[in-house]
Amino acid sequence: MNPSESTHDTCAVCGGSGWEHVEGTVTVRRCACLESLQAERLLVEARIPKRYQHCDLESYKPQSGNASQIQAKNVVGKFLGKYPSIDVGLLFIGNCGVGKTHLAVALLKQIILEKKDRGLFFDFRDLLREIQNSWNPVSQSSELEVLRPVLSAEVVVLDELGANKPTDWVRDTIGHIINCRYNDKKLTVFTSNYPDTSERPGEETLTDRIGARLRSRMYEMCKVVEIRGEDFRKVIKQANYRF
Repeated sequence: MNPSESTHDTCAVCGGSGWEHVEGTVTVRRCACLESLQAERLLVEARIPKRYQHCDLESYKPQSGNASQIQAKNVVGKFLGKYPSIDVGLLFIGNCGVGKTHLAVALLKQIILEKKDRGLFFDFRDLLREIQNSWNPVSQSSELEVLRPVLSAEVVVLDELGANKPTDWVRDTIGHIINCRYNDKKLTVFTSNYPDTSERPGEETLTDRIGARLRSRMYEMCKVVEIRGEDFRKVIKQANYRF
């Protein structure tokens, strides 16, 4: 993108050219504004939903005395401090509304903004729907186009793992994505509402939803971060109700 095409004010340093003069010489160098524009472009391409675009690590506020939420925030901070010298992703597990997606998006945004690496956010249900809709019995090129960025991005957040009914096609598709990213040593961050172990009779686990083979593979590629607590959304809504 040419800086002059940006909707922002023209850069006072380079005048919109993208190049700044090196004081005391006759040479020029790339202006810092180009990095800012690159980060903005990468954020747009990351497909972060509008509802989560405000999420960052600072705005994640653990509930008072909630050790699991404090620990989860610390894990993300340490992950970002080590990136890119890190070889395992994260799997956030917990009930609805405890901040799993917030932390995953915060991690993704900071990597994009600070490292300028390409990242991508996908709700698993939307991703599978896009793949299904792209299917062409004559040519599989459309399906490959949907999958290519998911497989190649440096960091991918896959939200709501296990949300889809565990059919053979769903398991095969999830397996293909996980195996490709695992083999290419690409970092993947997952969130799931399903626990690793059942705490109530009849409760489904993540293994029930994705299969034992895939869950086993994820032990190698992800650190499990379990988050407990009251639904943030419920607390905020109740606090905002005024009659």
